[in-house]
Amino acid sequence: MPLSLSHLGDLLALYLERHPGERGALGPLRAALDAGGDPASRAVLPGDLAYSAVVIDRDRRVLHVRHRTTGRLLVPGGRFEDSDGTLSAAALRTAEEETGLPASSFAPMPGFGAGPIDIDVAPARTPTPTPTPTGEEPAHPQYDFRFVFRLADDAPEPVPRAEEADGTCWLPFDQVSSPGLRAKLNGSGPTDGAVPPSSFPSGSVPQIVGVHLWLERDGKVLLGLRHPDSAYAGSLWHFLAGHCETESATACLAREAYEEAGLVIDPADLDLVHVVHLLHRPGVPPRVQLFFRARHWEGVPELREPDKCAAWRWWDPKDLPDALVPYARAAIEGIGTGRLYTEAGWSR
Repeated sequence: MPLSLSHLGDLLALYLERHPGERGALGPLRAALDAGGDPASRAVLPGDLAYSAVVIDRDRRVLHVRHRTTGRLLVPGGRFEDSDGTLSAAALRTAEEETGLPASSFAPMPGFGAGPIDIDVAPARTPTPTPTPTGEEPAHPQYDFRFVFRLADDAPEPVPRAEEADGTCWLPFDQVSSPGLRAKLNGSGPTDGAVPPSSFPSGSVPQIVGVHLWLERDGKVLLGLRHPDSAYAGSLWHFLAGHCETESATACLAREAYEEAGLVIDPADLDLVHVVHLLHRPGVPPRVQLFFRARHWEGVPELREPDKCAAWRWWDPKDLPDALVPYARAAIEGIGTGRLYTEAGWSR
C-alpha cells in the first residue's frame, strides 16, 4: 500500500520525543507532513525519503555491505515501494535482499521498538531531474529513517547479491561512518529494554502488553500452529501475536504481521475487539493481551518464522482445535458474544 502521511508523522513524532534537539533539522519535514498531501510528491515533501536497516549482532557490531559501484561500506537501505506498507517493513525487505539473510534472521532490538533509531538529514545521493531554467535541480535533503534489528544467534552467514556488492563486514559501534547513528549506538547502553524499578509508581508492577491479530475470512479466523520446540505453547494453535516494545500496540501488531506472515496491515485498519488480563502464575508479570481485528490487509499468510510457527490455517470459531492456547479460546468466545473483556488466572 502507498506510504501514508499519518505513518510518517507518527514515526517522526516518536523520534522527536526521544531526540528533541533535532527539531530544527527535521522542522521542514515536520511542517510538510502537517500540511498534508502525497508523501511521494516532491511538491509535498522538501526532499527525498529513504530508509536503512541497522542490523546488530550479539557482539554489538553493525552489518555493512560493500557496494560494488562505489566501494563504500553502507548499512542496507533504499527507497520505499508501495508494496512495503511501512518504512520499517521496507527496511526489513531491503535487509533480506542486500544481505541474503532470511527474514527469520532479524528481530526487533529490545529497547528500540518500531520507531527509527536515527533520522539522518543529508544531500540526496542521486538528484531527480526537474524543469528548471538551468536544467539542474536545486540541492535538496534526503531524510534517511534508520531502523535497528537484532541478528538471531542462529542466523547463517550473509551472502550479498554479487551484481551489487563485493561483500559484507561487521563494524563495532565506534567505527560506524554516520556520526549521528554512531552517537546513538554508543549512547544506547545495554539493549535489554529494562526500565529501572524506581520509575514505576509505588506499589505497582510492570505489565507485559501482548498484541494478537483477529484476521477473518469467509467466517473463519486465522490461527497458527506453534512449533513443537517453541519456548511458549509448543504444538498448540494460537493467534499471530507478539509483545510491544517501545511502540504503539497497533504499530507492533502491523510489524509482527509482516515479520511472521508477510501480511501488510496499516495500523489505522486495526480495531480493538477484546482484552484478556492474564496471570499465568503467581510471581510472574501479569499480561494485558490485546486483540485487534484487521478491516483490511494485503498478502497471503506465509511461514516466515518456521522455527516459531509450523502452519497457518483458517478455523471456524465454532469448531476450534482441542490443542488451542486457553486464553486464545477465551478471547474467541468473548468476541463471539460481543464481550470486550476477560480475566484469566486471577483468584477471586
